Amino acid sequence: MIVWINGAFGAGKTTTARELIDLIPNSTLFDPELIGAGLTQLLPAKRLAEVGDFQDLPIWRRLVVDTAAAMLAELGGVLVVPMTLLRQDYRDEIFGGLASRRIAVRHVLLAPAETILRERIADREVPPDLPDGEIRVRQWSYDHIEPYHAALAGWLTADAHPVDTSALTPSEAAVRIAEAVSSGSVPVCDIVQTPEPTSETVAAGVLLFDEQDRVLLVDPTYKAGWEFPGGVVESGEAPARAGIREVAEETGIQLVDIPSLLVVDWEPPVPPAYGGLRLLYDGGRLDSDEARRMLLPGPELRAWRFVTEEEAAGLLPPVRYERLRWALRARERGAALYLEAGVPTG
Repeated sequence: MIVWINGAFGAGKTTTARELIDLIPNSTLFDPELIGAGLTQLLPAKRLAEVGDFQDLPIWRRLVVDTAAAMLAELGGVLVVPMTLLRQDYRDEIFGGLASRRIAVRHVLLAPAETILRERIADREVPPDLPDGEIRVRQWSYDHIEPYHAALAGWLTADAHPVDTSALTPSEAAVRIAEAVSSGSVPVCDIVQTPEPTSETVAAGVLLFDEQDRVLLVDPTYKAGWEFPGGVVESGEAPARAGIREVAEETGIQLVDIPSLLVVDWEPPVPPAYGGLRLLYDGGRLDSDEARRMLLPGPELRAWRFVTEEEAAGLLPPVRYERLRWALRARERGAALYLEAGVPTG
């Protein structure tokens, strides 16, 4: 299990986490800041200059998941992780990656009043040997108060168990968290547990269209980026049936007819991904009543929307967009296409 302590920069997460490991049996502190510090030594300066925060590096998010899983495999017990996460897509990517490894995450938010938060930031110690320490530590915290409030007004309050630490010392906050975790007041995060593949996979997606011929895209909670409704084909399952099952699970739409095949795309392995076959089917056009009956986003989906082909280009990763683009051409021509890495062959 992981107890993830979130909160604004300067909220006292690390100090509270150090107190908490004395209260939760067989617990260990894991600070993802150390991974960020390591990447500053490992990555070229040019790559580091392209991002404003090491959280924006996909390698950091991947290493947080991999390192946490490795530590739990080595030590067992509980990891206490003090780390600010203000972007919901990063939260989804990291927590979804942990869920795929069957690692439960209990998400706690330290939430002092803003006046208290600003006082604590003003009192933060700046290492004397840290270049530009005043800017990199104190000003960084002040600059991220607004993004913290934006997350708080949006997804963060509903996702995490808040603990008002305005009048609490770190040790008192740790006691409050330990009690909430042991009593079950902090639930396991409601996120789909999709096992990570260990070899090539076959995945089936289904394109659904509205009355304006816009295509449906969904935003899964368990991985980054927009997708088509669909998922991995289970052992012994027909791919088209897998697409029908995934559409029903994700959107509540029950497809009666077997959808017609549009494209077969071979996705090459790009470590750490294994690649495999990606099939797209034509699920047909939904009338306005069917579209209105679509389920609201739940554990699997954060959002869904109908988009034009041009709008999809700005939402989908390049290879996935190419797959969609050729699927739409196949739909127009009435003949399926074979692709390799999103490019037609033959």
